[in-house]
Amino acid sequence: MRKINWKRLIICIAIPLAVGGLSALLTRGSMDIFETVNKPPLSPPAWLFPVVWTLLYVLMGIASYLVLEAKADREETEKALYLYGIQLAVNFFWPVLFFSLQRFGFAFVWLVLLWVLILWTLLRFYRIHKTAGYLLIPYLVWVTFAGYLNFGIWLLN
Repeated sequence: MRKINWKRLIICIAIPLAVGGLSALLTRGSMDIFETVNKPPLSPPAWLFPVVWTLLYVLMGIASYLVLEAKADREETEKALYLYGIQLAVNFFWPVLFFSLQRFGFAFVWLVLLWVLILWTLLRFYRIHKTAGYLLIPYLVWVTFAGYLNFGIWLLN
């Protein structure tokens, strides 16, 4: 078992948390908007979203750390981490499109793009470090559920 590089691990976790935190800062009051729109069945309470997203960002950070620390081909690792960065950027803009701009239809299309990027990242991470790929599964599942909610809100509003 390899020794944990704590500084690198903390940085890897801090990056997605910072992206999510900045996005949340830009979309302050978003849960107020969520409360006012017509929602499909199975919509969770607003307080659950920041809890789930925080957990998912931590898992993303750990996954990226595992990939970074893996003894894998450098080019494969760079491609995987580049793709991870792209999906993180797409993730950043979804709340802005959905909450701030209230472009529910465009936000749904954007979320489908995010879903594809997450799956692609998951598969690349898995090839480098299986656990890193597995750690992205909850993220993919949650974004699938978010897609259901986004699509339902688009149809109902």
